[in-house]
Amino acid sequence: MATKTRSEASSSSNSNRGESVVMDLGRRRSSCGYCKSDGRSSSSHGLWAHSITVDDYQDLLDRGWRRSGCYLYKPDMEKTCCPSYTIRINSSDFVPSKEQSRVSRRMQRFLDGALDGKKGEESKDAPTHTSLVAETSSANSKEKNDEDQNVNILSLQIDDVVCGMFPSDAQLPKASVKHIIQAKKKKLIGKSEDILYSSNISFQIAAALNRSKLADQSGKRSEVFPQSVAEKLACSISQIKEFSDLTVTASNGHLNFCSAKKQVSTSDIGATVNASSCPRRSGIGKCNNVVKSKEHPLQKRKKLEIRLNKSSFDPEEYALYRRYQIKVHNDLPDQVKESSYRRFLVDTPIVFVPPSSDCTVPPCGFGSFHQQYVIDGRLVAVGVVDILPRCLSSKYLFWDPDLAFLSLGKYSALQELDWVKENQVHCPSLQYYYLGYYIHSCSKMRYKAAYWPSELLCPLRYKWVSFDIARPLLDKKSYVILSDFASLQNEDPSSHMVLENPFELQHHDPSQENQIEYLSDEDEEMVDPYFEGSGSDDDLDPETSGTEPIDELVEGEVGNILMGIKDSRMRFRDLLKAYGSIENNYLKLQLHGYMKVVGAGLSERMVYSLG
Repeated sequence: MATKTRSEASSSSNSNRGESVVMDLGRRRSSCGYCKSDGRSSSSHGLWAHSITVDDYQDLLDRGWRRSGCYLYKPDMEKTCCPSYTIRINSSDFVPSKEQSRVSRRMQRFLDGALDGKKGEESKDAPTHTSLVAETSSANSKEKNDEDQNVNILSLQIDDVVCGMFPSDAQLPKASVKHIIQAKKKKLIGKSEDILYSSNISFQIAAALNRSKLADQSGKRSEVFPQSVAEKLACSISQIKEFSDLTVTASNGHLNFCSAKKQVSTSDIGATVNASSCPRRSGIGKCNNVVKSKEHPLQKRKKLEIRLNKSSFDPEEYALYRRYQIKVHNDLPDQVKESSYRRFLVDTPIVFVPPSSDCTVPPCGFGSFHQQYVIDGRLVAVGVVDILPRCLSSKYLFWDPDLAFLSLGKYSALQELDWVKENQVHCPSLQYYYLGYYIHSCSKMRYKAAYWPSELLCPLRYKWVSFDIARPLLDKKSYVILSDFASLQNEDPSSHMVLENPFELQHHDPSQENQIEYLSDEDEEMVDPYFEGSGSDDDLDPETSGTEPIDELVEGEVGNILMGIKDSRMRFRDLLKAYGSIENNYLKLQLHGYMKVVGAGLSERMVYSLG
């Protein structure tokens, strides 16, 4: 009888990256954790992984599998009530939406001290929570009103100068002035830290003058440029003596108002505009009724650190997880146990691969990790991820409920996408970001389509299909063999509509905006319906467990499946002589079902454990 020792099997498996040993749990049925509707259930195939290599788990992901701790599961798409499609995005192709860009800017403003969140109730057992939130919402409102006053007054003053400088028949636009926050000053030409306000009126004036087709005496078109308009305006405004506390400059067509000494208060600007200029704008109150405001010194800048650690139990992480589950998902305190947390988010069967210098492994290595987000030394979020040869696979995220206004779920996804792009230098094969399952029939899971352009995995032929192609199909039917329509990707783009970002134009319900932003889209997986009860034989699907005739099962040679009995490794064909016909027929049935869900290639690499 041919046998292989464990060391011999390891040496021939995935370049000494270990070996995969799994136990087949068969098909299982449970109540659906997504729709939670009465009478509806989910069906999946389960494996218990004693160990699994990063290469094998990558291939399982590309066949629709996911993991919860050491439990691997693959939905039975034809039987489950909520078909779950694996979704991924090529990090190099990612185009952030407007909302995603706002999330990044919001975090930067918070770190710069320019954004104050709503102050929540102070927790007696955790008084440090309030150190990351703003002073008061009323102070924010007061400051915003003061800045609005300043903006309106400056706009009126610019309009006065424009009317006296340019012909009225050009239909000149009204001036628009914006307050410049600290985070945006670095992006401006000159990088002046003294810029308080800016206007792009010069671009609008130049466009209006050019449209009026003004010509010189020779009849040739005389083009007007924004920079020249800005310089003329800056020169005229700087001659107004009341503006002695402000320096007006023209920078690349923009009209910038700077302060050489300190931030200008409302009264400083209000004194430069007399009441006679007020009627120029309707809807604005009398300018001489401006209320003087106190200066608002900048908040101390906060420091954000993102740390990537190998998966292990951390008491601080568990404390944050408890708060998150109780406050965000309304779990009862006695439901959030350390043991279940360990099984769900700490335990992993993935064999760690250390970093290498040959551009095949990133500096952190391959395996399961916890990505910590720490602000001023305090843990505020944890992303549980798997880093594999071709992707970063996002598993779960939990965050500080006091910082819900920062949309940490969206922010962490953007950071994980950036991580993939940055690490392609060290590992060129690392290209994709996997967001878990996309469930079109579950409104709370549709947010994943916002990361665009994405692809969905065909549940039958395991080909990747553009979400632009899949979306209209899923609108009509929850379970679709997507590869049947993959040829549409090669057609003329004009033959079917492709949205710039389909998520931004569909399924938008303003009444649900806060819920989506702060709850449903902050986790990769809000629930894990396949984990609980995964080891119980009571959950076996009676309709599909060992009842199929052999000749109706997937074609393939089960004799090549690698079997494991204690420390021995052998092919199933070499094991047939050890059992009688009844045992062999039973094993054949089980192995056919196993090969059908993992594929012939993986069944010959992974060790099928018999106990």
